[in-house]
Amino acid sequence: MSYTPIHFSEDDRIFQAQIRLFAEREVAPIADEIDHEDRFPDEVIPKFGDMGLLQWSVPEAYGGPEGSLTKLCIAREELARYSLSLSVMVGENGNGMALPLLFAGTEAQKQKYFPILAKGRTLVAFALSEPEAGSDAAALRTRAVRDGDDWLINGSKIFVTCGPVADYVLVLARTNDAPRAKGVSAFIVDTTLPGVTRGSKNKKMGYNGATPNCDFFFEDVRVSADAMVGGDGEGFTIAMKCMEFNRPAMSASAVGVAQGALDQAIAFAKGREQFGKAIAEFQGLQFMMADIAMQIEAARALLYEVTARYDLGDMDGYGGLSAMVKTLCSDAAMKATTDAVQILGGYGYMKEFPVERMMRDAKVTQIFEGTNQIQRMLIARELLK
Repeated sequence: MSYTPIHFSEDDRIFQAQIRLFAEREVAPIADEIDHEDRFPDEVIPKFGDMGLLQWSVPEAYGGPEGSLTKLCIAREELARYSLSLSVMVGENGNGMALPLLFAGTEAQKQKYFPILAKGRTLVAFALSEPEAGSDAAALRTRAVRDGDDWLINGSKIFVTCGPVADYVLVLARTNDAPRAKGVSAFIVDTTLPGVTRGSKNKKMGYNGATPNCDFFFEDVRVSADAMVGGDGEGFTIAMKCMEFNRPAMSASAVGVAQGALDQAIAFAKGREQFGKAIAEFQGLQFMMADIAMQIEAARALLYEVTARYDLGDMDGYGGLSAMVKTLCSDAAMKATTDAVQILGGYGYMKEFPVERMMRDAKVTQIFEGTNQIQRMLIARELLK
């Protein structure tokens, strides 16, 4: 049981039904396998592209679907009921190029890159984190220096989601000596350029398969002046706008994982018998499932309130709200998946059962897009203005 937000339009409801069917047919059958094998599912890229999921934020004028944040979150939630990694892959593609271009790109850049993205076959990554720049993202050390009309990029990035398979990567680099964030700029980098090297694929607890991570190394990587998105020193602002947009999307993935875990727990509890009756009849487990359901619905309600505000252009307090929803949804996902494993007992600890994977996957939702401790700091900052 899950409830559709009452303010969803008829178009939203139709899209939800379509993406739910797509997830059941294309995602559910491969979800366990791509996690266990840590295999990137190349075969789904054309299918995701044909659904418009890899080019979601590309405007219609350039051949894209120009989808709303609400519909993006609907897609992310439905996909994550079966696979967090395939759900997150959808958002990473927008975060790496489409959103930065929407926020700060020139018309020439949009004419160059949007038609490529609109085909739904191009994969993009977002490279911000560094060994010394995690939560303190403005402390990055990668540098880009002028060389005639070009820029030369030197440095390294860590934990780049979809890095091993990306065709392009948005690189945040320091371009001037202004303090901290004011000295950071953003560049679109073709991953086939000389001097771009990828490290080996990171070995992770969960979140495997469709979202492989790796480190990047840049040695005298030459890019033209038009590779810079926004002006000199505007990169950090662009990155933060992308993250604020993406926090509800990440939250939707977290809600999807939580809902998927609850679905699994309910089905198991109805079919598993102990002491002569289904374990679903035991009040202790009923209370656990009820608590999970309440937390999911509370998280879902805030999620789609935030997306509705964004789609209407109501940005008053949006930064604080996006931090709230990211924290609430990811904490709910961690609690839901942990309790789902408990409901399944020993079976929940076995890799043959999806809740084992879901619990490992849920943890990362409390970490990426800013840890939940950072989110709470942002919420408090908004409250104390």
